[in-house]
Amino acid sequence: MTDKTPIKMLHDRILVELDREAGERRSSGGIVIPATAAMGARRLAWSRVVAIGPHARAVEVGDKVLFEPEDKAEVEVAGEVYIVMRERDIHAVAADRIGDSATGLYL
Repeated sequence: MTDKTPIKMLHDRILVELDREAGERRSSGGIVIPATAAMGARRLAWSRVVAIGPHARAVEVGDKVLFEPEDKAEVEVAGEVYIVMRERDIHAVAADRIGDSATGLYL
């Protein structure tokens, strides 16, 4: 397989970019907390969708999705790390096309 081989996601599978930088955060005092630090509660993550299968209904390529990154399948394609998941594993979708939502939440 070469770097130029196209990839087609199957069924309801979603491929999202894994943003290693986003895992780090700062405390209110300015201390950097690494992504590997153990937290008491599960921490959800936002990532951008790069490919979807034909049966994915609620997401489109380019959407930002909220999911739990623990226990997800990682794959490396052309030197970049991605996560493969089912559409049902996504908790929320953020996209301009969802502008009529009545949640009052904005990113």
